[in-house]
Amino acid sequence: MLLKHRTPLTLTDNDVTPHRVYLNRRNLMLGGIATTALAACGEASGDDGPSATQAAPKGALEYAKSAYTTSETQTPFEQATTYNNYYEFGTSKTDPAARAGQLVPEPWSIKVSGLVGKPGVYDLETLMKQQLEERIYRLRCVEAWSMVIPWIGFPMSALIDMVEPLGSAKYVGFKTLYRPEQMPGLRYPILDWPYEEGLRLDEARNPLTLMAVGMYGQLLPNQNGAPIRLVVPWKYGFKSIKSIVEIAFSDEQPATSWNKSAPQEYGFYSNVNPAVSHPRWSQATERRLDGRGGLAMLTRQETLPFNGYADEVASLYDGMDLAKFY
Repeated sequence: MLLKHRTPLTLTDNDVTPHRVYLNRRNLMLGGIATTALAACGEASGDDGPSATQAAPKGALEYAKSAYTTSETQTPFEQATTYNNYYEFGTSKTDPAARAGQLVPEPWSIKVSGLVGKPGVYDLETLMKQQLEERIYRLRCVEAWSMVIPWIGFPMSALIDMVEPLGSAKYVGFKTLYRPEQMPGLRYPILDWPYEEGLRLDEARNPLTLMAVGMYGQLLPNQNGAPIRLVVPWKYGFKSIKSIVEIAFSDEQPATSWNKSAPQEYGFYSNVNPAVSHPRWSQATERRLDGRGGLAMLTRQETLPFNGYADEVASLYDGMDLAKFY
């Protein structure tokens, strides 16, 4: 069951990624996807996704409805795709939408290695044969802003089962694409590239952990992590690594990019915890982007422990000091 400081955001028509940029991508891939139902992806929030009674437009995804949802107002597509962090394209919130069009997200494959029975290189078409479903999750950024996004994907546990981890595997590490000619932010030593993240194996197996290939009824836009990304809704957003090209299973905790860069600010777990402040700001409240205006215009709302998913995940951390998990 799911629980029910920067400059103002100004959006114009020029800020929004044109439909042709992402609707024309990977259309051949879609023909091989076996799913059950085309679901409505929006509430009364101006979302661009198709309704359940409409035919899917070219480039749209078919997917089943999921029990993982929320009645909270969804963040409009225009905000979710033009206000986000993807430092491989630049440090401004608008850089990803402005610069990610040069990324070529096909063909695509993911290398799986380490403590698994079936290591190898898996093409995206094979992975997308999993049952796709829509999950409407909260997204909480470590910077204290938040969104509600309808993702489309398949459980991470399905991929784990496919590659058959060995009994000695305890952790899963991920790497983002490293392609400087298409990702201009890689020219700057902001982080130790390529971007790396990781989870404990039981976190990766949790039913909430999603491998997302779409949002708002469509394929993922480049700036949101095309063609495949992780979504871990009870952790701060930087844990949900984008444009994944490698997954490695190990018996040791993997290094993660932000933890290497600033260990005093970004821990390995990084569970959403309103009681533990970032060294430079409070995490007790957040600003929700829901179409009402820029961040400076929004009233703060209380941040929920584990981003509102405590019933599903708190037991993963029994006996551990949550105050150390920043």
